[in-house]
Amino acid sequence: MDYLLTEEQIMVRDLARKIAQEKVKPIAAELDAKDEFSWPLMKLLAESDLFGVYIEEKYGGMGGGILELCLVTEELSRACGGIAVSYAASALGTDPIILMGTEEQKQKYLPDLASGRKIAAFGLTEPNAGSDAGAMECTAKKDGDHYILNGTKHFITNGGEAETYTIIAMTDKTKGSRGASAFILEKGMPGFTFGKKEDKMGIRPSATRELVFTDCKVPKANLLGKEGQGFILAMKTFDMSRPGVAAQALGIAQGALDLALEYSRQRQQFGRPICSFQGIKFMLADMAAQTEAARGLVYGVARMIDSGNTKVTKESAMAKMFASDTAMRVTTDAVQIYGGYGYMKEYPVEKFMRDAKITQIYEGTNQILRDVIANNLIKESLAASKK
Repeated sequence: MDYLLTEEQIMVRDLARKIAQEKVKPIAAELDAKDEFSWPLMKLLAESDLFGVYIEEKYGGMGGGILELCLVTEELSRACGGIAVSYAASALGTDPIILMGTEEQKQKYLPDLASGRKIAAFGLTEPNAGSDAGAMECTAKKDGDHYILNGTKHFITNGGEAETYTIIAMTDKTKGSRGASAFILEKGMPGFTFGKKEDKMGIRPSATRELVFTDCKVPKANLLGKEGQGFILAMKTFDMSRPGVAAQALGIAQGALDLALEYSRQRQQFGRPICSFQGIKFMLADMAAQTEAARGLVYGVARMIDSGNTKVTKESAMAKMFASDTAMRVTTDAVQIYGGYGYMKEYPVEKFMRDAKITQIYEGTNQILRDVIANNLIKESLAASKK
């Protein structure tokens, strides 16, 4: 479908597509097998100015928005979900600085992140605080001109590879989620170390590690916003970032559909290509319709955010939930179309299925997001009934 992209957006999309198909796709299986983070590909994306597509020009970016970020993420995901999330997770770590950073903080950190000289990561999840973010145990105690951080963060994408980290920690545990605050940390700070790299089912070319804080001294100047605003900042960050996860899921779905369609034209059974059988045709039709519906929702929500609309919690959750459920359905059907071959690592479609699963889990499980969507619907209905 024609989504009326601007010339600049088409250029960004086409550049990302060219890199994805010519540079990422040929080595995706190798990176997956080796469980290897690819700095060469990250540097290529940096040299192509793609890390700054959503960052203001005055900080070294291209001045685009979430839609441009989604376009790049979608195209990279059509080739490899792991490479795509390494790119998109840097935006997740950058968003809190964009949302609540002081001018000094933005000037200090955003130019390096926009250029791709450094990449970022975001630390909220803990071993005992996943969907229940208010159960965080990582603490930050004020000590003169510093905060002392102690605790761990779990399942952090780009952990160990990123140089810049935005971390949520409890400055007052008696206040629950209202006692959380946000900080900018830098790799190499004393007391900031990393746990083992996780051995994942999918998105294996991305790095996922535990962050460990042991009396880590963070300058007071690295506090994002005010004390107690960390949880609010995290939720606003997810409103901005969930369309990016949705775009990852969308690209995975499209990549799997591309493979299934091509294979169905080549695979012969009973003397004709399997795409001529009604059962396969119906599967392809459903896969295409679901993928296009997801694209429309993702692009629409991205445009809402870029227009300055700040009340997008429900829509952002919808985009992530719908696109990731679509990715799981489409990749499962793609494996089915391949039959036994689809189950073998020799063929790329099984990787798409493995990569798709995580999109239903991170940045809010789809069960939690359904709760978020329903709660917002109920609030809107109650507000409308009082008018």
